[in-house]
Amino acid sequence: MFDLYWAEDGGVPPGDRGLAYGDGLFETIAIMGGRASLLGYHLDRLVRDAGRLAIPVARPELEAACTRALERYSGLYPSLNWVLKLTVTRGSGGRGYRPEPRMKPSLIVSHSAFPSVPGPEGVVADFSRVPLTVNPLLAGIKSLNRLEQVMAARELQGDVFEVLMSNRDGHVVEGTRTNLFMLFEDVWLTPPASTLAVAGVMRRYVLDRLRIAGHEFREMPLTLDTLLGGSCQGLWLSNSVVGVVPVRNLAGHDLPVDQRLATIVGSPARLD
Repeated sequence: MFDLYWAEDGGVPPGDRGLAYGDGLFETIAIMGGRASLLGYHLDRLVRDAGRLAIPVARPELEAACTRALERYSGLYPSLNWVLKLTVTRGSGGRGYRPEPRMKPSLIVSHSAFPSVPGPEGVVADFSRVPLTVNPLLAGIKSLNRLEQVMAARELQGDVFEVLMSNRDGHVVEGTRTNLFMLFEDVWLTPPASTLAVAGVMRRYVLDRLRIAGHEFREMPLTLDTLLGGSCQGLWLSNSVVGVVPVRNLAGHDLPVDQRLATIVGSPARLD
C-alpha cells in the first residue's frame, strides 16, 4: 500500500523523504493515442528498482493508479498524447537520513503536455563539462537524485538538443536524459548498464528489438575516438518519450544520419 497524491491537488507532506533527501525514484511515461507506451517495461523497472532501494511497492497497485491517471487526464489533451509521471518515495516521517521501519511509501502522480519530437534529419549534440559519477549500488536506477544531470542540462544552448556526459575514465556514458546507441563497423554499441546513471526503458526495448531482429550488438564503453572516428556509421539518442533520435552533428563533427534504428524499433505509437 502507498499514499496516493495527485500533483495538482497538493498535499504532499513537507517531510516526505523524496523532497528532503531524494529518497525515491520515478518513471516518465509517454501516453500516445490514449495508451501508455511501454507500460510493462516502465512498471518492471519501477518495481525492481524500488526493491533495490528497499521501498515496498506492489505492481497491481501501480497498474491501478495508471488506469485512474488515464481516466483523469486524457480528456485534458485532445490529441490524446501527453506525458504521465509516477514518483515513488519512501514516504514521510523521521528526522535525519535513517528511515523509520515500516514506512508507508508515497506515489505522486502528475502530467504534462507532450514535447515536440525532433524530425528525421537528426539533432545537434555536444559534450558536457560536468563529469558523471555512478555509484555501483545505484547504477541504472532512475532515482530522484539527478543533480549532475541538472547541472549538465544548464549547458544546453541554441540548437543543441543534448549534451553527452563522460565518467572519470573518459568514457562517454549517456546524455542528460538519453541513452546512447552507435553503429560501428556494422555492430550496434551501447555503454554497459553497470556504468549508467539511468538504464532507460527505451534502451531495454531497443536491445530487445535488436535481439529479435538478429542484429549483432555489444555493451561496451564508448570513447571520443570511437564516436568521432571514421568508422562511426551513426549515433542515436534514446528515451521513452522521444523514441530514438539520430545525431547529425556532435561537437562540430558531422555524423551520418539514417533511419535504420527507428525502422528496427517501430512507431512510438505502437510500442508495447
